[in-house]
Amino acid sequence: MTPVSFTTAVSHANLNSGQDKPLERFFWLAVLVGLGLSVWYQINQIVDGDQLQMIQRGYAAAYQGLWPVTGNTASVVGNVPGFVSTAVVAGPLMLWDSPYAPIVLLVLLRLIGFLLIDAVVREAVPGSMALRLWLVVLLWLNPWVQFDSLLYNPAYLIFCFGLHFYSAWRLRAAPSFWWSFWHVVAIGLAVQMHFSWPLLAFVSVYLWWRQLVRVNWWGVVAAASVAVISLLPYLLAVLSNPEIARHSDPGTQERYIGWGAVNVYPILKSLIYWLRYGAWAFPSKLVNDAGFDWATGWQSLELALVWIWRIGQYVLAALTMMVALGANIVAWFGIRHHWRRRDGLVQDGVTWLLLYSFGAFLAMLVSSGLSPIVFNYWHLALILPAALMPVVLWTNQTFSRESTVFVKAVLIVAAVFVATNLVAINDSRKFSWSADYTEQVRQYVDTQIRQTPR
Repeated sequence: MTPVSFTTAVSHANLNSGQDKPLERFFWLAVLVGLGLSVWYQINQIVDGDQLQMIQRGYAAAYQGLWPVTGNTASVVGNVPGFVSTAVVAGPLMLWDSPYAPIVLLVLLRLIGFLLIDAVVREAVPGSMALRLWLVVLLWLNPWVQFDSLLYNPAYLIFCFGLHFYSAWRLRAAPSFWWSFWHVVAIGLAVQMHFSWPLLAFVSVYLWWRQLVRVNWWGVVAAASVAVISLLPYLLAVLSNPEIARHSDPGTQERYIGWGAVNVYPILKSLIYWLRYGAWAFPSKLVNDAGFDWATGWQSLELALVWIWRIGQYVLAALTMMVALGANIVAWFGIRHHWRRRDGLVQDGVTWLLLYSFGAFLAMLVSSGLSPIVFNYWHLALILPAALMPVVLWTNQTFSRESTVFVKAVLIVAAVFVATNLVAINDSRKFSWSADYTEQVRQYVDTQIRQTPR
Protein backbone atom coordinates (compact mmCIF):
# COMPACT_ATOMS: atom_id res chain seq x y z
CA MET A 1 0.00 0.00 0.00
CA THR A 2 1.41 3.35 -0.99
CA PRO A 3 1.69 6.21 1.50
CA VAL A 4 -0.55 8.35 -0.69
CA SER A 5 -3.50 6.02 -0.10
CA PHE A 6 -3.15 6.16 3.68
CA THR A 7 -6.21 8.22 4.58
CA THR A 8 -8.42 6.46 2.04
CA ALA A 9 -7.36 3.03 3.27
CA VAL A 10 -8.04 3.88 6.90
CA SER A 11 -11.52 5.14 6.10
CA HIS A 12 -12.43 2.15 3.90
CA ALA A 13 -11.10 -0.32 6.44
CA ASN A 14 -13.79 0.81 8.87
CA LEU A 15 -16.88 0.89 6.67
CA ASN A 16 -18.01 -2.61 7.62
CA SER A 17 -19.54 -2.22 11.07
CA GLY A 18 -21.99 -5.10 11.02
CA GLN A 19 -20.12 -7.12 13.63
CA ASP A 20 -18.98 -4.37 15.96
CA LYS A 21 -20.65 -5.65 19.13
CA PRO A 22 -17.80 -8.01 20.18
CA LEU A 23 -15.26 -5.28 19.47
CA GLU A 24 -17.30 -2.77 21.46
CA ARG A 25 -17.39 -5.13 24.44
CA PHE A 26 -13.64 -5.55 24.19
CA PHE A 27 -13.25 -1.77 23.97
CA TRP A 28 -15.10 -1.16 27.22
CA LEU A 29 -13.30 -4.04 28.90
CA ALA A 30 -10.01 -2.37 27.95
CA VAL A 31 -11.32 0.94 29.35
CA LEU A 32 -12.09 -0.81 32.66
CA VAL A 33 -8.70 -2.54 32.70
CA GLY A 34 -6.99 0.81 32.14
CA LEU A 35 -9.10 2.36 34.89
CA GLY A 36 -8.09 -0.44 37.25
CA LEU A 37 -4.43 0.04 36.38
CA SER A 38 -4.76 3.79 37.02
CA VAL A 39 -6.19 3.17 40.49
CA TRP A 40 -3.50 0.60 41.27
CA TYR A 41 -0.79 3.03 40.19
CA GLN A 42 -2.27 5.68 42.48
CA ILE A 43 -2.36 3.34 45.48
CA ASN A 44 1.25 2.20 44.96
CA GLN A 45 2.79 5.62 44.31
CA ILE A 46 5.83 6.64 46.31
CA VAL A 47 4.86 10.05 47.69
CA ASP A 48 7.64 12.62 47.44
CA GLY A 49 8.69 15.70 45.50
CA ASP A 50 5.83 17.07 43.41
CA GLN A 51 3.20 15.01 45.21
CA LEU A 52 4.20 16.43 48.58
CA GLN A 53 3.98 19.96 47.20
CA MET A 54 0.42 19.36 45.98
CA ILE A 55 -0.57 17.59 49.20
CA GLN A 56 0.87 20.38 51.35
CA ARG A 57 -0.99 23.11 49.48
CA GLY A 58 -4.22 21.16 49.15
CA TYR A 59 -4.45 20.11 52.79
CA ALA A 60 -3.42 23.59 54.02
CA ALA A 61 -6.28 25.06 51.97
CA ALA A 62 -8.83 22.45 53.09
CA TYR A 63 -7.84 22.37 56.76
CA GLN A 64 -6.59 25.90 57.44
CA GLY A 65 -8.10 28.01 54.66
CA LEU A 66 -4.65 28.96 53.39
CA TRP A 67 -4.86 29.22 49.60
CA PRO A 68 -1.39 29.78 48.14
CA VAL A 69 -0.75 32.10 45.24
CA THR A 70 1.89 29.82 43.71
CA GLY A 71 1.91 26.14 42.88
CA ASN A 72 4.66 23.57 42.43
CA THR A 73 8.23 24.58 41.70
CA ALA A 74 9.09 24.01 38.05
CA SER A 75 12.39 23.60 36.22
CA VAL A 76 14.31 26.84 35.57
CA VAL A 77 11.25 29.12 35.49
CA GLY A 78 10.15 29.05 39.13
CA ASN A 79 6.64 28.29 40.41
CA VAL A 80 3.53 27.59 38.39
CA PRO A 81 0.27 29.32 39.38
CA GLY A 82 -1.32 27.83 42.47
CA PHE A 83 -5.11 28.15 42.40
CA VAL A 84 -6.21 25.20 40.25
CA SER A 85 -3.43 22.85 41.37
CA THR A 86 -4.53 23.54 44.95
CA ALA A 87 -8.25 23.28 44.18
CA VAL A 88 -7.98 19.80 42.62
CA VAL A 89 -6.67 18.56 45.97
CA ALA A 90 -8.50 20.82 48.44
CA GLY A 91 -11.91 20.63 46.70
CA PRO A 92 -12.30 16.84 46.99
CA LEU A 93 -10.95 16.93 50.57
CA MET A 94 -13.67 19.38 51.57
CA LEU A 95 -16.25 16.88 50.32
CA TRP A 96 -14.57 13.75 51.68
CA ASP A 97 -11.73 13.96 54.19
CA SER A 98 -9.68 11.07 52.88
CA PRO A 99 -6.32 10.75 51.09
CA TYR A 100 -8.26 8.94 48.37
CA ALA A 101 -10.43 11.99 47.59
CA PRO A 102 -7.92 13.85 45.35
CA ILE A 103 -6.95 10.71 43.42
CA VAL A 104 -10.61 9.84 42.75
CA LEU A 105 -10.98 13.22 41.01
CA LEU A 106 -7.66 12.77 39.19
CA VAL A 107 -8.59 9.31 37.87
CA LEU A 108 -11.99 10.58 36.71
CA LEU A 109 -10.46 13.58 34.92
CA ARG A 110 -7.96 11.34 33.16
CA LEU A 111 -10.74 8.98 32.10
CA ILE A 112 -12.82 11.90 30.80
CA GLY A 113 -9.80 13.14 28.86
CA PHE A 114 -9.45 9.79 27.12
CA LEU A 115 -13.18 9.53 26.40
CA LEU A 116 -13.12 12.99 24.78
CA ILE A 117 -10.30 11.84 22.50
CA ASP A 118 -12.24 8.67 21.69
CA ALA A 119 -15.35 10.73 20.90
CA VAL A 120 -13.44 12.68 18.25
CA VAL A 121 -12.06 9.51 16.66
CA ARG A 122 -15.54 7.92 16.72
CA GLU A 123 -17.03 10.88 14.86
CA ALA A 124 -14.07 11.46 12.55
CA VAL A 125 -14.17 7.89 11.25
CA PRO A 126 -17.78 6.60 11.44
CA GLY A 127 -18.14 2.87 11.95
CA SER A 128 -14.62 2.83 13.35
CA MET A 129 -14.90 0.25 16.12
CA ALA A 130 -11.63 -1.43 15.10
CA LEU A 131 -9.86 1.95 15.10
CA ARG A 132 -11.31 2.77 18.51
CA LEU A 133 -10.09 -0.57 19.78
CA TRP A 134 -6.57 0.27 18.66
CA LEU A 135 -6.96 3.69 20.29
CA VAL A 136 -7.91 2.29 23.69
CA VAL A 137 -5.06 -0.23 23.60
CA LEU A 138 -2.34 2.04 22.21
CA LEU A 139 -3.33 5.11 24.24
CA TRP A 140 -5.34 4.26 27.35
CA LEU A 141 -3.39 1.08 28.22
CA ASN A 142 -0.09 2.60 27.13
CA PRO A 143 2.56 2.65 29.91
CA TRP A 144 3.54 6.15 28.75
CA VAL A 145 0.06 7.30 29.81
CA GLN A 146 -0.50 5.03 32.80
CA PHE A 147 2.92 5.76 34.33
CA ASP A 148 1.72 9.32 34.90
CA SER A 149 -1.07 8.09 37.19
CA LEU A 150 0.17 9.82 40.32
CA LEU A 151 -0.72 12.99 42.18
CA TYR A 152 1.33 15.57 40.30
CA ASN A 153 0.63 18.35 37.82
CA PRO A 154 1.36 16.60 34.48
CA ALA A 155 -1.13 13.84 35.36
CA TYR A 156 -4.00 16.28 34.76
CA LEU A 157 -2.81 17.30 31.29
CA ILE A 158 -4.56 14.50 29.41
CA PHE A 159 -7.83 16.12 30.47
CA CYS A 160 -6.65 19.50 29.13
CA PHE A 161 -5.63 17.84 25.86
CA GLY A 162 -8.94 15.96 25.57
CA LEU A 163 -10.96 19.15 26.07
CA HIS A 164 -8.79 21.05 23.58
CA PHE A 165 -8.99 18.24 21.00
CA TYR A 166 -12.75 17.77 21.31
CA SER A 167 -13.58 21.49 21.23
CA ALA A 168 -11.35 21.93 18.18
CA TRP A 169 -13.25 19.15 16.44
CA ARG A 170 -16.55 20.87 17.26
CA LEU A 171 -15.26 24.11 15.77
CA ARG A 172 -14.21 22.61 12.45
CA ALA A 173 -17.42 23.48 10.57
CA ALA A 174 -18.84 26.63 12.16
CA PRO A 175 -18.08 29.14 14.94
CA SER A 176 -19.60 28.49 18.34
CA PHE A 177 -19.45 30.69 21.42
CA TRP A 178 -19.38 27.82 23.89
CA TRP A 179 -16.95 25.56 22.04
CA SER A 180 -14.64 28.54 21.50
CA PHE A 181 -14.99 29.25 25.21
CA TRP A 182 -14.11 25.68 26.24
CA HIS A 183 -11.27 25.55 23.73
CA VAL A 184 -9.56 28.50 25.40
CA VAL A 185 -10.49 27.19 28.87
CA ALA A 186 -8.51 24.03 28.04
CA ILE A 187 -5.44 26.21 27.44
CA GLY A 188 -6.19 28.22 30.59
CA LEU A 189 -6.36 25.06 32.71
CA ALA A 190 -3.04 23.93 31.25
CA VAL A 191 -1.57 27.35 32.16
CA GLN A 192 -2.59 26.75 35.76
CA MET A 193 -1.19 23.23 35.87
CA HIS A 194 2.08 23.22 33.92
CA PHE A 195 4.45 25.45 31.98
CA SER A 196 4.04 23.24 28.89
CA TRP A 197 0.77 25.06 28.12
CA PRO A 198 2.24 26.92 25.06
CA LEU A 199 2.03 23.58 23.23
CA LEU A 200 -1.78 23.80 23.15
CA ALA A 201 -1.68 27.52 22.37
CA PHE A 202 0.56 26.95 19.34
CA VAL A 203 -1.66 24.08 18.15
CA SER A 204 -4.65 26.44 18.29
CA VAL A 205 -2.77 29.08 16.31
CA TYR A 206 -1.96 26.52 13.62
CA LEU A 207 -5.55 25.23 13.48
CA TRP A 208 -6.87 28.80 13.21
CA TRP A 209 -4.28 29.78 10.56
CA ARG A 210 -5.07 26.65 8.58
CA GLN A 211 -8.83 27.40 9.09
CA LEU A 212 -9.35 23.96 10.57
CA VAL A 213 -11.27 25.69 13.37
CA ARG A 214 -13.70 28.57 13.07
CA VAL A 215 -13.75 30.47 16.31
CA ASN A 216 -16.28 32.77 17.87
CA TRP A 217 -14.18 35.68 19.12
CA TRP A 218 -16.63 36.58 21.88
CA GLY A 219 -16.18 33.07 23.25
CA VAL A 220 -12.41 33.49 23.05
CA VAL A 221 -12.55 36.84 24.86
CA ALA A 222 -14.86 35.47 27.56
CA ALA A 223 -12.63 32.46 28.27
CA ALA A 224 -9.45 34.54 28.15
CA SER A 225 -11.00 36.95 30.67
CA VAL A 226 -11.82 34.08 33.04
CA ALA A 227 -8.27 32.75 32.68
CA VAL A 228 -6.70 36.14 33.38
CA ILE A 229 -8.92 36.72 36.42
CA SER A 230 -7.94 33.31 37.84
CA LEU A 231 -4.28 34.23 37.30
CA LEU A 232 -4.45 37.73 38.81
CA PRO A 233 -3.22 36.77 42.32
CA TYR A 234 -0.28 34.91 40.79
CA LEU A 235 0.55 37.74 38.36
CA LEU A 236 0.38 40.35 41.11
CA ALA A 237 2.66 38.19 43.29
CA VAL A 238 5.17 37.88 40.44
CA LEU A 239 5.14 41.66 39.91
CA SER A 240 5.87 42.24 43.58
CA ASN A 241 8.41 39.42 43.81
CA PRO A 242 9.95 38.42 40.43
CA GLU A 243 11.90 35.62 42.15
CA ILE A 244 8.68 33.58 42.13
CA ALA A 245 9.11 33.09 38.39
CA ARG A 246 12.78 32.17 38.68
CA HIS A 247 14.49 29.01 39.78
CA SER A 248 16.73 29.28 42.86
CA ASP A 249 19.68 27.69 41.02
CA PRO A 250 21.90 30.57 39.74
CA GLY A 251 22.97 28.47 36.75
CA THR A 252 19.42 28.12 35.48
CA GLN A 253 18.81 31.86 35.77
CA GLU A 254 21.27 32.40 32.91
CA ARG A 255 18.82 30.68 30.53
CA TYR A 256 16.61 32.76 28.28
CA ILE A 257 13.68 32.46 25.88
CA GLY A 258 15.09 30.98 22.68
CA TRP A 259 17.85 29.09 24.49
CA GLY A 260 16.63 25.80 22.98
CA ALA A 261 16.95 27.01 19.39
CA VAL A 262 20.43 28.40 19.99
CA ASN A 263 21.65 25.13 21.49
CA VAL A 264 19.84 22.89 18.94
CA TYR A 265 20.00 19.75 21.12
CA PRO A 266 16.71 20.54 22.92
CA ILE A 267 14.93 20.48 19.53
CA LEU A 268 16.58 17.21 18.56
CA LYS A 269 15.62 15.67 21.90
CA SER A 270 12.01 16.72 21.45
CA LEU A 271 11.99 15.01 18.04
CA ILE A 272 13.21 11.83 19.71
CA TYR A 273 10.46 12.09 22.31
CA TRP A 274 7.87 12.47 19.55
CA LEU A 275 8.96 9.10 18.16
CA ARG A 276 9.33 7.55 21.62
CA TYR A 277 5.75 8.48 22.50
CA GLY A 278 4.60 6.51 19.47
CA ALA A 279 6.92 3.62 20.30
CA TRP A 280 7.45 1.33 23.28
CA ALA A 281 10.53 3.25 24.37
CA PHE A 282 9.28 3.93 27.87
CA PRO A 283 10.83 6.20 30.55
CA SER A 284 14.08 5.15 32.17
CA LYS A 285 12.32 5.38 35.55
CA LEU A 286 10.07 2.56 34.36
CA VAL A 287 12.67 0.43 32.53
CA ASN A 288 16.03 0.82 34.27
CA ASP A 289 14.76 1.30 37.81
CA ALA A 290 12.80 -1.95 37.95
CA GLY A 291 14.81 -4.01 40.46
CA PHE A 292 12.33 -6.83 41.21
CA ASP A 293 12.84 -6.29 44.94
CA TRP A 294 10.28 -8.92 45.81
CA ALA A 295 12.83 -11.52 44.62
CA THR A 296 15.62 -10.20 46.88
CA GLY A 297 15.79 -13.52 48.72
CA TRP A 298 16.74 -15.25 45.47
CA GLN A 299 19.67 -13.21 44.15
CA SER A 300 20.18 -15.22 40.95
CA LEU A 301 16.48 -14.98 40.08
CA GLU A 302 16.43 -11.24 40.82
CA LEU A 303 19.46 -10.60 38.60
CA ALA A 304 18.05 -12.74 35.80
CA LEU A 305 14.69 -10.94 35.92
CA VAL A 306 16.36 -7.52 35.83
CA TRP A 307 18.35 -8.30 32.69
CA ILE A 308 15.56 -10.18 30.93
CA TRP A 309 13.33 -7.19 31.59
CA ARG A 310 15.84 -4.61 30.41
CA ILE A 311 16.98 -6.46 27.28
CA GLY A 312 13.36 -7.18 26.34
CA GLN A 313 12.42 -3.52 26.78
CA TYR A 314 15.45 -2.31 24.81
CA VAL A 315 14.69 -4.65 21.89
CA LEU A 316 11.01 -3.65 21.80
CA ALA A 317 11.97 0.02 22.02
CA ALA A 318 14.36 -0.23 19.06
CA LEU A 319 11.89 -2.14 16.89
CA THR A 320 8.90 0.07 17.65
CA MET A 321 10.89 3.28 17.16
CA MET A 322 11.28 2.19 13.55
CA VAL A 323 7.54 1.54 13.37
CA ALA A 324 6.80 4.99 14.82
CA LEU A 325 9.14 6.61 12.30
CA GLY A 326 7.48 4.73 9.44
CA ALA A 327 3.99 5.64 10.65
CA ASN A 328 4.90 9.32 10.81
CA ILE A 329 6.41 9.21 7.31
CA VAL A 330 3.22 7.60 5.99
CA ALA A 331 1.14 10.23 7.79
CA TRP A 332 3.24 13.01 6.25
CA PHE A 333 2.62 11.68 2.75
CA GLY A 334 -1.08 11.68 3.59
CA ILE A 335 -1.17 15.40 4.45
CA ARG A 336 1.74 16.89 2.51
CA HIS A 337 -0.64 18.58 0.07
CA HIS A 338 -2.91 19.86 2.85
CA TRP A 339 -0.84 21.24 5.72
CA ARG A 340 -0.31 24.74 4.24
CA ARG A 341 -3.67 25.25 2.56
CA ARG A 342 -5.70 27.99 4.20
CA ASP A 343 -9.08 27.27 2.65
CA GLY A 344 -10.18 25.04 5.51
CA LEU A 345 -10.87 22.23 3.05
CA VAL A 346 -10.48 18.79 4.63
CA GLN A 347 -11.59 15.76 2.64
CA ASP A 348 -12.19 13.38 5.55
CA GLY A 349 -11.93 12.93 9.29
CA VAL A 350 -8.65 11.05 9.11
CA THR A 351 -6.98 14.00 7.38
CA TRP A 352 -8.29 16.31 10.12
CA LEU A 353 -6.83 14.02 12.82
CA LEU A 354 -3.46 13.98 11.08
CA LEU A 355 -3.45 17.75 10.59
CA TYR A 356 -4.15 18.25 14.29
CA SER A 357 -1.27 15.88 15.04
CA PHE A 358 0.93 17.85 12.63
CA GLY A 359 -0.05 21.05 14.42
CA ALA A 360 1.09 19.47 17.69
CA PHE A 361 4.37 18.47 16.01
CA LEU A 362 4.98 22.07 14.90
CA ALA A 363 4.01 23.32 18.37
CA MET A 364 6.59 20.98 19.88
CA LEU A 365 9.35 22.29 17.60
CA VAL A 366 8.49 25.93 18.35
CA SER A 367 8.18 25.32 22.09
CA SER A 368 11.44 23.39 22.35
CA GLY A 369 13.20 26.17 20.43
CA LEU A 370 11.82 28.89 22.68
CA SER A 371 12.22 26.96 25.92
CA PRO A 372 15.03 27.76 28.38
CA ILE A 373 15.28 24.06 29.32
CA VAL A 374 15.98 20.69 27.74
CA PHE A 375 12.67 18.85 27.76
CA ASN A 376 12.10 15.65 29.68
CA TYR A 377 9.21 13.34 28.90
CA TRP A 378 6.75 15.05 31.25
CA HIS A 379 7.35 18.40 29.56
CA LEU A 380 5.79 17.09 26.34
CA ALA A 381 3.20 14.77 27.91
CA LEU A 382 0.51 17.32 27.02
CA ILE A 383 0.71 16.35 23.32
CA LEU A 384 1.41 12.62 23.79
CA PRO A 385 -2.00 11.60 22.35
CA ALA A 386 -1.28 13.68 19.23
CA ALA A 387 2.11 12.01 18.84
CA LEU A 388 0.39 8.63 19.03
CA MET A 389 -2.26 9.44 16.42
CA PRO A 390 -0.15 8.57 13.32
CA VAL A 391 0.78 5.24 14.93
CA VAL A 392 -2.83 4.46 15.88
CA LEU A 393 -4.03 5.16 12.33
CA TRP A 394 -1.16 3.23 10.73
CA THR A 395 -1.75 0.24 13.01
CA ASN A 396 -5.44 0.22 12.17
CA GLN A 397 -4.55 0.30 8.47
CA THR A 398 -2.02 -2.52 8.77
CA PHE A 399 -4.00 -4.74 11.15
CA SER A 400 -7.56 -3.91 10.08
CA ARG A 401 -10.54 -5.98 11.17
CA GLU A 402 -10.41 -7.77 7.81
CA SER A 403 -6.88 -8.96 8.63
CA THR A 404 -6.56 -12.57 9.79
CA VAL A 405 -4.18 -11.48 12.54
CA PHE A 406 -6.29 -8.53 13.80
CA VAL A 407 -7.48 -10.19 17.01
CA LYS A 408 -4.07 -11.70 17.76
CA ALA A 409 -2.33 -8.36 17.16
CA VAL A 410 -4.69 -6.49 19.50
CA LEU A 411 -4.36 -9.12 22.23
CA ILE A 412 -0.56 -9.25 21.96
CA VAL A 413 -0.18 -5.46 22.24
CA ALA A 414 -2.68 -5.32 25.11
CA ALA A 415 -0.88 -8.15 26.92
CA VAL A 416 2.55 -6.50 26.52
CA PHE A 417 1.21 -3.16 27.79
CA VAL A 418 -0.62 -4.69 30.76
CA ALA A 419 2.43 -6.76 31.73
CA THR A 420 4.68 -3.69 31.47
CA ASN A 421 2.26 -1.71 33.63
CA LEU A 422 2.13 -4.46 36.25
CA VAL A 423 5.92 -4.38 36.60
CA ALA A 424 5.95 -0.57 36.74
CA ILE A 425 3.15 -0.47 39.33
CA ASN A 426 5.03 -2.74 41.69
CA ASP A 427 8.68 -2.00 41.06
CA SER A 428 9.91 1.28 39.54
CA ARG A 429 11.24 4.67 40.58
CA LYS A 430 7.82 6.14 41.30
CA PHE A 431 5.83 3.08 42.40
CA SER A 432 6.35 0.09 44.67
CA TRP A 433 4.41 -2.92 45.89
CA SER A 434 5.53 -1.98 49.41
CA ALA A 435 4.34 1.65 49.22
CA ASP A 436 1.17 2.63 51.08
CA TYR A 437 -0.20 5.85 49.61
CA THR A 438 -2.70 6.57 52.39
CA GLU A 439 -0.19 5.95 55.17
CA GLN A 440 2.38 8.22 53.52
CA VAL A 441 -0.17 11.02 53.15
CA ARG A 442 -1.54 10.68 56.69
CA GLN A 443 1.93 10.66 58.18
CA TYR A 444 2.87 13.82 56.25
CA VAL A 445 -0.37 15.59 57.14
CA ASP A 446 -0.06 14.69 60.83
CA THR A 447 3.50 15.97 61.08
CA GLN A 448 3.48 18.89 58.65
CA ILE A 449 -0.09 20.20 58.41
CA ARG A 450 -2.01 19.49 61.61
CA GLN A 451 0.88 20.68 63.79
CA THR A 452 1.45 23.84 61.77
CA PRO A 453 -0.15 26.87 63.45
CA ARG A 454 -2.80 28.60 61.39
